[in-house]
Amino acid sequence: MQGFVDIVQGFLDLGATVILPVAIFLLGLLFGQKPGKAFRSGLTIGVAFVGIFLVVDLLVNNLGPAAQGMVDRLGVELNVIDVGWPASSSIAWASVVAAFIIPLGLIVNVIMLLTKTTKTMNVDIWNFWHYTFMAAMVYAVSGSIIQGLIAAVLFQIVCLKVADWTAPMVSKFFDLPGVSIATGSTISYAPGIFLVQLLNKVPVVKNWNADPETIQKRFGIFGESIFIGLFLGATIGILAGYSVGEVIEIGMAMAAVMVLMPRMVKILMEGLMPVSESAREWLSKRFGDREIYIGLDAAVALGHPAVISTALILVPVTVVLAVVLPGNSLLPFGDLATIPFVVAFIVGAARGNIVHSVIVGTLMMALSLYMATDVAPVFTEMAVNADFEMPEGSAKISSIDQGGNLVNWIIFKVFSLFN
Repeated sequence: MQGFVDIVQGFLDLGATVILPVAIFLLGLLFGQKPGKAFRSGLTIGVAFVGIFLVVDLLVNNLGPAAQGMVDRLGVELNVIDVGWPASSSIAWASVVAAFIIPLGLIVNVIMLLTKTTKTMNVDIWNFWHYTFMAAMVYAVSGSIIQGLIAAVLFQIVCLKVADWTAPMVSKFFDLPGVSIATGSTISYAPGIFLVQLLNKVPVVKNWNADPETIQKRFGIFGESIFIGLFLGATIGILAGYSVGEVIEIGMAMAAVMVLMPRMVKILMEGLMPVSESAREWLSKRFGDREIYIGLDAAVALGHPAVISTALILVPVTVVLAVVLPGNSLLPFGDLATIPFVVAFIVGAARGNIVHSVIVGTLMMALSLYMATDVAPVFTEMAVNADFEMPEGSAKISSIDQGGNLVNWIIFKVFSLFN
């Protein structure tokens, strides 16, 4: 069993830049593409994700230290450390249930496609770690592998159904036709869509609008995404107590993120469209005129400037929330740089309105802080069992991404009732 787990872990360690091209190549062959064309599609998507993750690294490597600077300046002392998604995923894959998740997840997805209970063919295998974490949490409180796997399947079903529901928005707002997003962390914030709809009915508030297009009309060239990135990045640097040079440096980095990310997503779609068209043709011949979505990493939604703008504003907001919310014990750190991933659906529902996105994002981040605090004991227990090296001086650990994941929290609480 351990040998199989090691093989699975070795495959996943290759990352999305290897896994996705292989998956897209195989899908292209399945849908009748010639090997050369299928290989080109997979290679193009691989190149795009290399670019996307280079830009994400630029974002993370600049936001992480800035967030730490803000925390230090505020003198925050909280006893639960947000270790971020990389640590969360490694803890998840160290569980005894990990070996079952990828084959089980693929089987469940195929069954749902065949029974027409989903339209999403999820090739984002790397992010199956969210299902693994769900299974590991339930296993930690129940000692039952079966219960853990059932919990993982429930989590996956919710992710696929929400992906189907939000796919039209992903197509229209993010200009990603044929794509859906089933990433577990992004799915957790889908209830924010209802809050956005509620804001649009509140007098006065519904008229508060600041989308990138409106900002650009009002401020001219200084309203372009490149200048917004520069301004927001520099503001975060100032809040972190950076020197003038460091403020300029982080401002330039965020301006680069704003400009480069849409370019990378455009390359991604260049590789994906031939596969999507082949899939539709293949399915229409066998099942009639049936719509199918290809499930991709939420990183594809980061190409819209409103997503990055909202996330950059929410970084200091989240740090302040951690300080002022009564009952919160989580010190946000590791997952502050993943905020763009979790707010994507909120921004899409708000049609790029940064004001509404920040308001709803603030409410959802507050909820995440409380949930992450609540599951910290079992999160810490899982880390200890996985021989995870605890951060120095921390009594407990958790994360915004998965510890503060609404779907994960609800399923975990249901299973806790029986254990």
